[in-house]
Amino acid sequence: MDIEKSRKLKKETPGLLFWRRFKKNILGISGGIIVLLLFFVAISAPYTSPYDPNEIDIKSSLQAPSKDHLLGTDQLGRDVLSRMIWGSRISLLVGFVAVGIATVIGIFFGALAGFYGKWIDSLIMRFVDVMLCFPTFFLILAVIAILEPNIWNIMAVIGVTSWMGVTRLIRAEILSLKERDFVKAARAMGARDIRLIFLHILPNALSPIWVSVTLGVAAAILTESALSFLGIGVQPPTPSWGNILTAGKDNIEIAWWLSLYPGLAILITVLGYNLLGEGLRDAIDPRLKT
Repeated sequence: MDIEKSRKLKKETPGLLFWRRFKKNILGISGGIIVLLLFFVAISAPYTSPYDPNEIDIKSSLQAPSKDHLLGTDQLGRDVLSRMIWGSRISLLVGFVAVGIATVIGIFFGALAGFYGKWIDSLIMRFVDVMLCFPTFFLILAVIAILEPNIWNIMAVIGVTSWMGVTRLIRAEILSLKERDFVKAARAMGARDIRLIFLHILPNALSPIWVSVTLGVAAAILTESALSFLGIGVQPPTPSWGNILTAGKDNIEIAWWLSLYPGLAILITVLGYNLLGEGLRDAIDPRLKT
């Protein structure tokens, strides 16, 4: 029986082994379901939104949740449910584009530092240390205050100020991989540095990056919501969970729904990405589980 069991384990591909571990993690699966639901809501916004998110109806301003407006209306009579559905698109766009920028920058600098070492490693890692000394959110606030506060600038600034963790991860992975036999064999066959990094080492160093990306999306969504709440993020009339919360702050005594529902949406979304990230981490390397 032990021999048969060991043969089955040998036949399992890394993908099947990952899935077997991941599906046992109930919290990770729950996070994945939340993320998939958010994707569905964002993609289907033109079809599931009951109203135009920017349609103003002063006569219906600050109406409590009802049959006509399931999540109520804001101070301009706009349907909150419709604005939240369209706001989910902003959250996904900001999350993935910002994290994509941070990941590309982090992989580039991490690969250089880990592969070449010596003064290049010291220079890059000291720059990373300097960047980590600045409170990221206040750095973003300062840059956005100088630039025009629009969605593209927000995505770029969040991405450019969030790459340090990815750099450290990639550097650590490459340091452990560059002395492996398969890298030495490729070098002996005449492979150049670029080929070694991008075709031989990086594909084997990306596993922890998927976890970092998942957690980074949650952080980017939270940062965008905070910026929009402060009025320097996504600008009205473009719907965003953060600027819906701003309207709720101004009318919190008479319109509780403007604060409750977008707040819950941000909470559930960030929780979903964090649970998914933890599940991926445990599935990729169960030794990290405590």
